[in-house]
Amino acid sequence: MGNEISVEILNRMLSDLGLEGEVTLEQTEGNACLQISSEDSKYIIGQKGDRLDDIQYLVNRVMQSQDPDTDRVKVDCDNYRADSEDRLREKVLRYAEEVKETGKSKRLEPLNAYHRRLVHNFLVDDSAVETSSPEGVSRFKKMIIAPSRG
Repeated sequence: MGNEISVEILNRMLSDLGLEGEVTLEQTEGNACLQISSEDSKYIIGQKGDRLDDIQYLVNRVMQSQDPDTDRVKVDCDNYRADSEDRLREKVLRYAEEVKETGKSKRLEPLNAYHRRLVHNFLVDDSAVETSSPEGVSRFKKMIIAPSRG
């Protein structure tokens, strides 16, 4: 199934929710991203992107129910995700510098699995720090940036 189907799925979903927006398919870093431009962006994005996460989850579930081997797509609205990921990167890099300067760990606010993976990837090549998150079943976990032990 092509990613064009994901555009149809998202358009139908927005329509069923009574929301309007223009959906375009973009290729970013090898992944497909459905970008929504909408006057209803605050309703699509929700609080801290929670509704956008839900919409993305549902689009991917519908796609995978039709073709289990299909690639996942990212859903963004008015570049909300891209902007928030840039802000997170800046914060994480700033925290990493503080950890290297002080030798003391820094704790981030609770993050979902996607954002925890981003934090790890932002710092994976920095051998002076390491990242961890506590075990548990919560969807949101605090990550720790600590001086490297190795």
